Amino acid sequence: MTVESLRTPQAPGNAPFRPLQGVGGGPQGVSTASKPTGCARGGGLRPPALRAPPLRTHLPPAPLHPRPQQNLCQGGGSPRCRTNAMKYGFIKVAAASPALRVADCRYNAEKSAEMMKQAAAAGAHLLVLPELGLTGYTCGDLLLQPTLLAGAQDALQALLEESRTLSLTTVAGLPLAVEGKLYNCAAVLHRGQLLGIVPKLNLPNYGEFYEERWFTPAPAEVKTISLLGQEVPFGSRLLFCCRELPEYKLAVELCEDLWVASPPSIRHAVAGATVIANCSASDETIGKAEYRRSLVTGQSARLMAGYLYADAGRGESTTDMVFAGHDLIAENGKLLAETALFTNDLILTELDVHRLFAERRRTTTWPAAETSGYTMVPFSLPMGETTLTRFIDPHPFVPADDAERRERCETILAMQAEGLRRRLEHIGCPKAVLGISGGLDSTLALLVAVRALDLLGRPRTDMVAVTMPGFGTTVRTRSNAEILCERLGVTLRTISIAAAVRQHFCDIGHDESVTDVTYENAQARERTQILMDIANQQNGIVVGTGDLSELALGWATYNGDHMSMYGVNGSIPKTLVRHLVRHAADTCGEDALAAVLYDILDTPVSPELLPAGEDGTISQKTEDLVGPYELHDFFLYHFFRYGCPPAKILHLAETAFAGQYDRATILKWLRTFFRRFFQQQFKRSCLPDGPKVGSVSLSPRGDWRMPSDAAAALWLQELDCLQ
Repeated sequence: MTVESLRTPQAPGNAPFRPLQGVGGGPQGVSTASKPTGCARGGGLRPPALRAPPLRTHLPPAPLHPRPQQNLCQGGGSPRCRTNAMKYGFIKVAAASPALRVADCRYNAEKSAEMMKQAAAAGAHLLVLPELGLTGYTCGDLLLQPTLLAGAQDALQALLEESRTLSLTTVAGLPLAVEGKLYNCAAVLHRGQLLGIVPKLNLPNYGEFYEERWFTPAPAEVKTISLLGQEVPFGSRLLFCCRELPEYKLAVELCEDLWVASPPSIRHAVAGATVIANCSASDETIGKAEYRRSLVTGQSARLMAGYLYADAGRGESTTDMVFAGHDLIAENGKLLAETALFTNDLILTELDVHRLFAERRRTTTWPAAETSGYTMVPFSLPMGETTLTRFIDPHPFVPADDAERRERCETILAMQAEGLRRRLEHIGCPKAVLGISGGLDSTLALLVAVRALDLLGRPRTDMVAVTMPGFGTTVRTRSNAEILCERLGVTLRTISIAAAVRQHFCDIGHDESVTDVTYENAQARERTQILMDIANQQNGIVVGTGDLSELALGWATYNGDHMSMYGVNGSIPKTLVRHLVRHAADTCGEDALAAVLYDILDTPVSPELLPAGEDGTISQKTEDLVGPYELHDFFLYHFFRYGCPPAKILHLAETAFAGQYDRATILKWLRTFFRRFFQQQFKRSCLPDGPKVGSVSLSPRGDWRMPSDAAAALWLQELDCLQ
């Protein structure tokens, strides 16, 4: 062998793994009802007789987006769901705690080989086994016996033979004597080759651990040793590099190495490792599982890496300790899979090394690769079929866990309110002015504004909410707007825009029967003019209501609802807006206020700029025109947050929305997303100030700098190839 010198969630255990929900997610959007929108947005209803519909008094709506335990394509589904995910940077990885017998190396080799075959059959590219798994960690002074050491090498030889026909890299633990010293090692095997031997650097010798009694710490330098007829690199600074997938670089540390103040994995990651394997034997004590979990997830976050932790389990001696086989797999701070304690199971999931690589690239404080002292060991991994089994959250802006979502919503509302409070305080402004439509976005903005005034100790009557019925305003939305303002105790003004817009049509020579973009946007701009002028009257500022999803799509009228003096919703995606309003309804403690908020949640998303239907209901529905907001928010998250190309976004969306949207539908709206995202940058280039609340923001002064005339050609061409 040549060594090249370079530098859902489901219940663990026997049950399937449960995917851990991340920070963010997204519900379907119900958006601002009477908001004007841009570049042809439109919408609305012609009000019949002004008779407000009764408010709902029944139970709150069902959960907005119940999460499946797993994506539907897992374990079946369309062939598209089962296409090769490896080309998009996914590698399938596994950790296992095989059954063992202390000092019975042949038995241990057989059980490890069974796990190797099981992992390979499941499509795994990497399997990590426990520390000293070929002998047992609890051998004690038997570790000094030549017979046991010879048995360990025989066991390693057996695994090498087993690996010849498997497209699988295995990391297995054993004791190894090198140049008269004994080392606690991890052997890296691949298709009959010993890619490297990684000795443990930090040897615990406290409490129940006595490793310095037997072992020597890893040497400072990498050397080459002869082992089982192969020339093998030996040392802690080894980096195993996949030729076919350059972003996949594997490094190894052992148990205590993770628990020390400066783990070797830090150096490994700085040298380029995107995946860290840890062969461990961590005995179980009360509370240790939680701490171990936090260590693994925390280290994966700190290193922006995948981290596999394989723990010693059943079969180890219980003379003084008990081992639980607590295996964990994490990626960049998110726990992807874990075993239940005392199960000796195999866990499988996928790591996205493209995402990890992209995350490091965008984080400018991540250092350039420092490979001094490292030896790079190349290996080949055929780009075969890889099926995604990890949960792909269809709503990445919204946490799936109820408690986490409630906490997140409360924090976001507090952030929005604090931003507005500070702005009002700074300019000494006595009043805030807001257009209230009876839709979701303006409702959220009003709730935030009321909080801000409460923080300032000012009366809620200093909040001037203006409802401006136009050609598409419905009784339902207008009534909800009025009741909402009444329950919140703000000042409400009603100003019809019909006459002013008709005069404007006359002035510019526009036929009112032509309900085109001019018809729609004239209403939007008239509303904005009214708000700006009232703000001048009141010595106040206009609070904007537009959300992040509308900004991404340019679904706002330029110099209409696109403009304000402070935009409190500018970094809130439509899917999250719903949950924030629902949280307010669930926690307000007032039945009448909760009832109107629930009804607003049930109202279709519409700008209400086109005449209503004959029955007085909303005829223009935003998502019929621009596409489902839950899809667009999904696209935005993966495009912006991780720089995913269109093909990968499509693959992820097909997995996340399996059984809900077919490929043609996803492609249609993905094309719409990229076309509009590039076309509408000019609107984002002149956005008002507003608070950033999450990891995705399109502020031209913050997270997103893009020329307004940038071309979408490359992204659309890639989509053309996916038809």
